[in-house]
This record gives sequence, structure tokens and C-alpha cells, in this order.
Amino acid sequence: MSGLIKSSLARKVVMALSGLFLVFFLAQHFTINITSVIDPETFNTWSHFMGYNPLVQYLLQPILIAGVIIHFVMGFILEFQNRSARGVSYVKYKGSANAPWVSRNMIYSGLVVLAFLGLHFYDFWVHEMSYKYIDVLPEDPTRYHAETVEKFAPFWRTVIYVISFVLLSLHLWHGFASSFQSMGLNNKYTPAIKTFAKIFAVVIPLGFAFIALYHHLNPITH
Repeated sequence: MSGLIKSSLARKVVMALSGLFLVFFLAQHFTINITSVIDPETFNTWSHFMGYNPLVQYLLQPILIAGVIIHFVMGFILEFQNRSARGVSYVKYKGSANAPWVSRNMIYSGLVVLAFLGLHFYDFWVHEMSYKYIDVLPEDPTRYHAETVEKFAPFWRTVIYVISFVLLSLHLWHGFASSFQSMGLNNKYTPAIKTFAKIFAVVIPLGFAFIALYHHLNPITH
């Protein structure tokens, strides 16, 4: 088992599985967030459920955090391993002679996405923990929509979110589809799965960017 975990193939499979898990979470997260544009009351209801349900808070949330850590740690290990095996980096990009730009720079888009996750955790998760466990404020199922809109009021924060979602799209463009390849999936459904992965890589990040821009341009007035 120790040898399997240390092998390059095992690391790729672990990274692929953790990546697919995060893709599933991303879709679920988007489903909830888009309701902040369509129906604020539904957004408040779902957000309150996610924020106070014990199963979500004490089981699924730690699993999510573990998934993020595993995915990025494996990414850094594989990148270091690849660079060490290659010996020298590409001197010059020669079109189809080398891997596509996106695949060759996954580590950089991944670092930006990781930095964005830090900002996102600070904006929402840290705020939620402070609200419930530090300030110990009363439970308010109607507060989530207003808090979300308030976060996107500053222009600089909205720009950071939009740029991060564009880079997330680039990261998913290669990573989502290659996850199935890493797990050895190769059958008649593979072309359809890859097409779905490409569509997902564009639609979901752009949807998140739309949410950020929408709330920035439509602030709540009191």
C-alpha cells in the first residue's frame, strides 16, 4: 500500500478523484449561488440550511476542506516530480510539439485558484464562523442575501473574483477532462464526457462571474 501511494500513477488517480469531488461541489455551490440572482428568499433558505445543518457542518464541510488540501498538495507534488524528471523546462513553445499552454501551466492557474479560495474562505467561511461562534449572534435565516451583495460592493473585490473565475475556467478546461483519462476511462462515452467537461469548464465559472458582476451592479439600497 505504501508503494502504491508513493507511485506517480496513484498520485494522479488521487488528484483526479479529489478534482472530480471538487467539481461536484462546484456545481452544487453554483446551484445555490445562482438563486441569489433569481430568488433571494430561496438563496437565504438554502444558505441557512448549509450553515446550520449538523451533517453539512461537521461531516461534509471537513471532507470538503480535506478534498481541497489533498488536490492541491498532490498537484504540487506531481508538478515537482514532473519538473525533476524532465530536468530542464521548455526552452520555447513549439506549437503542437509540446503540450498545450493550459496543461503546461496548470500549476500557475492552480496557485491563483488557491489564492482565490483563501479570499473566498475569508469573505464567507471566516465571516460565518465569526458570526456563529465568536460574536455568537442570534440565528437569522434572512441575512445571507444581503451579506453576499455587500461582499461584492467594492469594485476591486469584484474584479478579483471575475479574474479568478476566468483562471478557474482555464484550470477546469484541462483538468476536468484529464481526470477521466488519469483514471483510465476510455470507451465510447469518452468523447461525450470530454465535451461535457469542456462545456462545464466554461459555463460554470462564467456563471459565477455573472453572479459577482450582477451583485456589484445591483447593490441593495436601504
